[in-house]
This record gives sequence, C-alpha cells and structure tokens, in this order.
Amino acid sequence: MTEQTDPKTFALLRRVIDARCDDPFAILGPHGHGAHRSVTAYDPGATAMWAVVDGTALPLAPQSGLPGIFRGTVPGSKPYVLRGQNEAGETWDVEDAYRFGPVLGEIDEYLLGEGTHRKLWQVLGAHVRKHEGVDGTSFAVWAPNARRVSVVGDFNLWDGRRHVMRRRGATGVWEIFIPGVADGTVYKYEIVGAHGAVLPLKADPVGFGSQHPPENASVVRDISGYGWSDNGWMDKRAQNNARTAAISVYEVHLGSWRRKEHGRQISYVEAADELVAYVKDMRFTHIELMPISEYPFDGSWGYQPVGMFAPTIRHGPPHEFRDLINAAHKADIGVLLDWVPGHFPTDAHGLGQFDGTALYEHGDPREGFHQDWNTLIYNYGRREVANYLTSNALYWLDEYHVDGLRVDAVASMLYRDYSRKHGEWVPNKDGGRENYEAIAMLQNMNTFTYGEVPGIMTVAEESTSFPKVSRPVHEGGLGFGYKWNMGWMNDTLDYMKKDPLYRKHHHHQMTFGLQYAFSENFILPISHDEVVHGKGSMLDRMPGNEWEKFANLRAYYSFMWGHPGKKLLFMGQEFAQAREWNHDSELDWKGAEKPNHKGIQSLVRDLNNIYTATPALHIKDCDPDGFQWIEADDAENSVYAWIRRGNPGNPEVVVICNMTPREHGAYRIGLPSTGIWREALNSDAAKYGGGDRGNMGSVTATNDPSHGQSASAKVMLPPLSTIFLIKD
Repeated sequence: MTEQTDPKTFALLRRVIDARCDDPFAILGPHGHGAHRSVTAYDPGATAMWAVVDGTALPLAPQSGLPGIFRGTVPGSKPYVLRGQNEAGETWDVEDAYRFGPVLGEIDEYLLGEGTHRKLWQVLGAHVRKHEGVDGTSFAVWAPNARRVSVVGDFNLWDGRRHVMRRRGATGVWEIFIPGVADGTVYKYEIVGAHGAVLPLKADPVGFGSQHPPENASVVRDISGYGWSDNGWMDKRAQNNARTAAISVYEVHLGSWRRKEHGRQISYVEAADELVAYVKDMRFTHIELMPISEYPFDGSWGYQPVGMFAPTIRHGPPHEFRDLINAAHKADIGVLLDWVPGHFPTDAHGLGQFDGTALYEHGDPREGFHQDWNTLIYNYGRREVANYLTSNALYWLDEYHVDGLRVDAVASMLYRDYSRKHGEWVPNKDGGRENYEAIAMLQNMNTFTYGEVPGIMTVAEESTSFPKVSRPVHEGGLGFGYKWNMGWMNDTLDYMKKDPLYRKHHHHQMTFGLQYAFSENFILPISHDEVVHGKGSMLDRMPGNEWEKFANLRAYYSFMWGHPGKKLLFMGQEFAQAREWNHDSELDWKGAEKPNHKGIQSLVRDLNNIYTATPALHIKDCDPDGFQWIEADDAENSVYAWIRRGNPGNPEVVVICNMTPREHGAYRIGLPSTGIWREALNSDAAKYGGGDRGNMGSVTATNDPSHGQSASAKVMLPPLSTIFLIKD
C-alpha cells in the first residue's frame, strides 16, 4: 500500500521526479542514525522496491502521488542494495548511488574554487575507482550556473532523472559516484542551464576518452597503471631538448601518414612500430604530432578540439597512445604534441554555453568569437578557465610522458585585434591591443610546466614580432623554450620559388633572417601549412624543369640544415611528395620509390646525420657566436657562404650555396684556416639525384686571405647546390 508524504517532503520529491532538484542527496538515499535509518529511493521504471540487507529483502513503500518514489527503513549502518520490480514482474538489483558520500576532499574543493588545482584531471572527469568498498566510477564536472546536472548513459537509459549530481558548495563543481559503471562506459552530462532550459547533452570537458566520430559521447577510460619502460630516455631528456642539442623534428598528421586496409587510419600500436622505425631510419630526433586531443571534424586536422583530455579514438584508446610514446622513447626519439588553447568549436556537445552561460568563452563576440575559424575563444581572464588550460598542458606532459608542446596560433591569442577591423574588438584596460589575460595564461603555463616536469620544451607558433617569446618569464618573456621562425620560412620560400634569373634582385631574402636569428630560440619550420590550400607541394614551389625543381629543393634543404636554428619538416616533404597533402589519404609512398624522390629522402637522412654528429651545426643554433658570414653580398652569382662554430675544439663547418643553375668551376672563397677541408656534403651528389659535380672529396685552403678570412680555396660550386666543408 502507498504512504502519504508530508507536504514539504512531497514538494521536494516532486522536484526529483521532474528532474528539477539540485540537491537530491538531501532527500534520496539513507538518512538518520541509530538502529534504523530511513531510505528513500527513486526509480521511474519500478512499481515495487526493496532494500536488500544481508540477503534479506525489506519492502520499501510507494509514496502516494509520487510515481517511482519508495521509502522505508534499513537496520543500522549496514550497506544495502536496491531491488526493483516492474509491472511485468521483472526484477533487478542495483547499488543506490545516493548512499555514497562525496569523493572530492576539502583541499580539492578549496583549490578548485581558487582556480589553482594543478592536476585538475585527477579530480574532475570520470574516474574508475573503489569507493566505500564498492567498484564504480566517480564523475565530477564544473558547471557553476547550472540548475541541475545529471550523468546519463546506457547504464541509466539516458534518463537525466536517475543520477542527478551533488553540488559542491561555491566551487561550481557537481559530483556523483555511480556504482557498477566501468571502463568503456559511454556517458554525457544532461544539464539544466542557468535559465531553466535543458541543454543539448554535453561531452565531459575533462573526459579521458570519446566515441568514434561522428558519435560524440565521452567514454570512461581508466588511465591509471600504465607500465612505462622509457627510463633511459627520461633520464637524458633535458639534454635532448636543450638549446645546445641537435633537434630535427618530423611533423606528422597521424591520420594520413599511412593508411591500412580499406583506407583505415593507422593505429597507435601500428605507429609505435612503423612510424617510429621510419623516423629512426631518417635520423630525425623528434616527432611532432598534429593535434591528438579528440576533435569531431576530420577536416580540422585536430585544430578544433572538443576533448582536450582525450587522445583521439581514431587510432586507439589512451594506453595505446602511451605505447606509441613509450616506443619512440625507447628508440631515443622525442615526441611533441600540437596543443590548441587558442579556440574551440561551437559544436553543441562541446564547451560552448556549457551551463547555459558563456562559461569557458567570452560572452561578447568581439572577444569570444574567432571570425577566421568560426570558433569560440577562451575567457583567459577567468581563473577556472586558465586553470583548465594550464592543467591540460601538464596533463599531456605528466600522464603521457610527452616531451613538449607546440602551441598553435599564439599570435591570435596575444592580440585582441587579431584579424579584426576597427570597432570589432575590445581594447585592454590600458586602451591597447595586447591581450593581457592570454599573455598571463601563457606565462603561467610555461612557468608551471617547466617547473613541474623537468626536461620538457614548449614551442610557440607565433608569426609576429612580439618580443621575448622564448625568453624566461622572470625576464619579461612569455617563457617558451622555442619559437617557430615564420619570417625566415616566408622569406626563403618566396626567394626559392623565383626563377634563378631574378634571384639576384631578392638576394637579401636569404640573408635577412640573420638580422634577428638569435633574438629568439628559433625552430626553422617547413610545416603542413606550406603544402595545403592550393599552395601545392614543396616540389611544385620550385622553379624550372624537373631536374631543376629537384636540384632547387636539395639546395634549399641543405641551406636550411646549415642555417642556425632547429629544424622541422612536415611528412612527405622529406621525399619531395609531388602532390599537395591531402588529409583524407596516405602519403604517396609509391612515388617515394622513384629515383629522384629517393634521392631527396637520402639527402634529408644524411642532413640529419651530419647535423646530429657535428657539434658546430647545432650546439650554437641559438647563439650568435656560432655563426659568421663569409659571403652575404654576391647577389650577381646568388652565392652565400658562412661559418658554423661550436665549442672550442669542435671542427668548424663552412656552408656554401649556389642558387643559380650556373656552375662555378673555381669560385674563390675565404676559409678560417689553411689545410684540408673535407667536402662532408654536396647536394649535387649522384646518390641524391644530382650531377655528381664537386671537389673530389675535399679542398685545400692556402695562405691567401679572402672574404675577411686568413685563408682561401678555389671551390667548385655545382649548379643549384649547397656544400658543407668541415676542417679535418
């Protein structure tokens, strides 16, 4: 028989049934002390319920006018299980989520409220755990303006009435422990927003896994307990990432590097074998992965992420991503991740209007909307949002042993008027264009990550002249370890695409980069951006007939490896892929087998070898003492020559480039000392596809001063070539 409920309790329980109660723990579950406790349970599918204690089923009475609500008593403090029965007589047993206490502690609550929780992912998100002796998953999410938040999934028929979460005071965090929910469970959050409307179901902002697109729910992933075996790498990582190290980066879009049967994307496990072996063979020191954080749209290449804490399921679950990192480290290869804190997409299941308000983003579109990309901009001035981003940076470095982060589109973060017309942006408090809040977030992120994780690097993709990007925060810098040298890339590529007949009029484009080469710690990037959107391939951008195109590219790559700065090539460029990059298909590996393409590939392998093995070519990449011009002004012949130096005792290297199709049979060049200078590399060598013209392995410098040097030699400069001379 049904029981009557007092009016105050009735009203509260009515709100539970209507899914409008923001404090279900106040009424559901066990209450009271002593020999007997009262239990209130809700199951909209039940017509009868019992509390089962020590195998004894104790009936719970249905409440008049409150369908699905049952109340009764259980003895003492013993745990109980709820048993439900429907009209068909079917029964089921379930743990009562409302009999469990909170998971978050007071310190966590304090740090969350303060916006200073360094390891945010350890308290927010979904965590498989044993709580009060029962296996299940705890959920926690930040939604301060929500009126109600529920966890929904197959385990509760996607019914937002069944697992309404507990609000944790002023933190804005909601949490609940749900017994029986295990690794692999699909879930989302159902949120009643600030204005009372039920919002589109939201993925977990701190979820560790996601469904395969186009499905977009979060997936419970237990990321604990991985058995790392990369101690050898981790112990020496700091020296491998240092300014004095040889750093040559292979940029990879994992979805299109290799494809498998029926066009399937390569898995993390397969990449741990195939990609790592290839990079090792090519002698690159680091892999840079384009964004791995989960993203809904393949065509964004990962640059519009939704799951900032979830390695994309396209290639496998989190532990398998760790397999890739572990394998790279065991092969002495570092791994960098492209990290995107500049914006996020407007997809309904994402962060936009997360609790019915502009929570993660700015409310004013002049601050919160990217016109170029139709994306939302983080509100960097909100402490919880800044905490979310800085903690996410640490997450990848800490949990996945990633060696560094390349931060995308930094310029768009630094300036409030980025790509905006007059009147379309909001000045800072001083009336200027600098985004103080974004600057502070980046500085905090760099200070924080370098302090927490020894030996890592951060890299800024920053295309303006903003000062001190790669200088320490305590010196007024942004705190990055390195900066992409976009100016060098634009100038030199613009020069190389010109017909050699006209290069003499643009001679300075190849030398101008040395005016500022040591103002930052630079990486020279020839990235994916240079081979998309109609730009064609690197080979396409070289002028001339087929032979000249390959010769130009060989000369350019050799110029790049001889130039101060760390190196980066996008996949496919190392074998001069003939077609523009397409993210929907694998690289042209068949084309890579053609002789001229194999020649470029051999050259890049040898450039990496000589760069790594020769201290003068890398130790002072970021130090002006490591560079000296020999010839910077021979525009008529388009010849460039310079010295690279390392520490005392390291043999010097002289790099000479001839950027015309004319051979110079006896070009006198100044050299730092007399004696034999070995021709360590010649981009015109036959094994690279060249004409095999050169200096028979060496030149001899005599005591004939030239170009400001104490000695000189007559050097054979092949057409469209670069040579490296090393003092034996």
